[in-house]
Amino acid sequence: MNIVYITAGAGGMFCGICLRDNALVAALKKMGHLATMVPLYLPLTLDEEDQSAGTPIFFSGINVYLQQKSGLFRGAPDWFHKLMAARSLLKWVGTKAAKTRPEDVGDLTLSMLRGEEGFQLRELDELIAWLRTQPKPDVVCLSNALLVGMARKIKSELKSPVVCMMQGEVDYLDALLPEYRAQCWKTLSERAKDIDLFGAASRYFGDLMCQRLSIPSDRVKVVYSGINLDGYGNSQASPNTATFAPVLGYFARMCPEKGLDTLVEAYVQLRQRDRIKGLHLRIGGGCGAGDEAFVNSLRQRLNESGYLKDVEFFPNLDRAAKIKFLQSLSVFSVPARCTEAFGLYAVEAMAAGVPVVQPRTGAFPEIIEATGGGVIYDGDSKALAAALEELLSNPERARTLGQTGKRAALEKFNSEAMARTAIDFYQDAVSSPVAVA
Repeated sequence: MNIVYITAGAGGMFCGICLRDNALVAALKKMGHLATMVPLYLPLTLDEEDQSAGTPIFFSGINVYLQQKSGLFRGAPDWFHKLMAARSLLKWVGTKAAKTRPEDVGDLTLSMLRGEEGFQLRELDELIAWLRTQPKPDVVCLSNALLVGMARKIKSELKSPVVCMMQGEVDYLDALLPEYRAQCWKTLSERAKDIDLFGAASRYFGDLMCQRLSIPSDRVKVVYSGINLDGYGNSQASPNTATFAPVLGYFARMCPEKGLDTLVEAYVQLRQRDRIKGLHLRIGGGCGAGDEAFVNSLRQRLNESGYLKDVEFFPNLDRAAKIKFLQSLSVFSVPARCTEAFGLYAVEAMAAGVPVVQPRTGAFPEIIEATGGGVIYDGDSKALAAALEELLSNPERARTLGQTGKRAALEKFNSEAMARTAIDFYQDAVSSPVAVA
């Protein structure tokens, strides 16, 4: 098949969706399909070979913002428009930009959802003009539902079906200011009718979005995320069962949404009880300019409690260092408080042979049931501390969970398995397209 995969770049920040999309496109190419990854907004930051290399960045983050805010800019000459879309400039901006706050961009989100009726029509026309220069795609895939506004015009111009993944949009949309929140959900629901088929990162999230958007369940297929297993090793045995001091680990964006503060509190409680002797904490993952104040507050909390010396921070690791980090852990937890559609980091930990302890929220119960690689807890930091203590006190059980999770990651949640499911998903859309509204 010829697949065009459109995904939003996050600039200088590691993004789980970007990592997942990049692994999928790489696996599709390996299977012999023609897959073109088209980045939007900012360059992608990845720990693997960039599958979008050589492809222009469309919907330049600078242009998109200025077109929203300035009528004068919307009439700017082409040379200035192209200058603001230069990859070098976008790369520099990406290293300086902090996390986008939903409450600051409600008007921009609504405009993007309106597609050809929004202020970013010029960007959409440029994308379609470029796609016309490429081989006609069998299917165009949008990486997330916030991009559905472009589906109608793409289908009309290219005569190709458009599918859309749903990968965690709920929290973002619900965090918009009230004057935009309802409009965005309504517009998204209306524009969802232009999509030939939706893919969901989990059954949990697919059901949730069906409810929020009034989408019939037969228009949503589950396409579980998968990871590139290179570097993790094929052995079923856990690599971190040596007789060293136990290590509690976290690897995700260092932010409140992922519950890093909850994990730190649980760690402090475990140290205060002192039933798990010599417990260390290792914290890894993306840490941008907008995360530094939060991380510093956690350092202060750990310092005041007297345990900072036993805690290590590993921001923005490359792939090899990430795998080594994960393999050094005894148990893993990211107690996310956001509506997690999948949780790729949990599968990465399992692939390293590490058992996971996750909250009974989002897709975590579904993923752990499918893998057998961890345990679920209910409640706050006290409940998390209790679950961690129980597992750390039973090394044999932890080892068994780690081995079971690794086996599942190797067999079910790798990028090749994801790509095979994705091809079935695309072919379903091609065989029963939805008419353009």
